[in-house]
Amino acid sequence: MLALAATSIAILSVMALALARALRADTVYDRILGVNMFGTKTALFIAVMGFLSGRPDFLDIAIVYALINFIGMVAVLRFFEYTATDDTQNNKESS
Repeated sequence: MLALAATSIAILSVMALALARALRADTVYDRILGVNMFGTKTALFIAVMGFLSGRPDFLDIAIVYALINFIGMVAVLRFFEYTATDDTQNNKESS
């Protein structure tokens, strides 16, 4: 039980580092990577907390959260992919 409590503290510290990376990143893609890592660690933390509290239904919540995180990241990356190509084409036309 003590090992799982230490694991949750370690996951929380990694989540703080991921949030710091998302806030201090230079590029948009580094920020997206930090937010994605934060979401993944959140799903892991939910699963560990469910195990610690003896509630296996938390695992279902963690899986749903991970799926939403994945779909959201794909959507955000697609958005930036298409807006980046539009900006590139506009810059070429104005030159």
